[in-house]
Amino acid sequence: MLSSKVMAEIQIEVSSKKLFGDLHIPKEPIGLVIFAHGSGSGRHSPRNQFVAKKLQERKLATLLFDLLTLEEEAVDDVTRELRFNIAFLAERLVQVTDWAAKHHPMPVGFFGASTGAGAALQAASIRDVKAVVSRGGRPDLAKEALSKVKAPTLLIVGSLDPIVIELNEEALQMLHCTKKLEIVDGASHLFEEKGKLEIVAQLAGNWFVKYLAASG
Repeated sequence: MLSSKVMAEIQIEVSSKKLFGDLHIPKEPIGLVIFAHGSGSGRHSPRNQFVAKKLQERKLATLLFDLLTLEEEAVDDVTRELRFNIAFLAERLVQVTDWAAKHHPMPVGFFGASTGAGAALQAASIRDVKAVVSRGGRPDLAKEALSKVKAPTLLIVGSLDPIVIELNEEALQMLHCTKKLEIVDGASHLFEEKGKLEIVAQLAGNWFVKYLAASG
């Protein structure tokens, strides 16, 4: 395993297809956080990049990758089928998790945003990950998989996002693992208000450090 910050860009082969990702491994990492972005977004999401940087400062390795290939993205820009196919996205996340376990073995957590949170939780019901964090997510999209999730799960929602709060409250009841719902006061769906994304990064960092370090 590499022991210092690495690779501005990597390629991950899954099912004979190549996905592009950004992998950062700080010195003596306590775990790896794999990001699952929301619909219409990608590894260059400024919000996820910001959170990833804050996690790296806390000795957490991060992997941001594009859930779709370039060809799939081109087609999906028209059909918009794959970006909302939670089962498909979860399987991609599982495959990338398996790749990470082979090449950079360490405790793994998922950070899911928007629809990516549904994919992260469904993937967490399949693979033994140590923690899941959802930012403004749609955990309800994981449906029946929620009851199978064993990883401690933190749901973060803005107080100005009432519909998503309701969906997260419903999903929270369906989770049978260690769980918590954090509502960030004064934050909207994208946490664009001043200082709100910093709060998300702090909450997520605390959660991952607690549960990934404990399993390392």
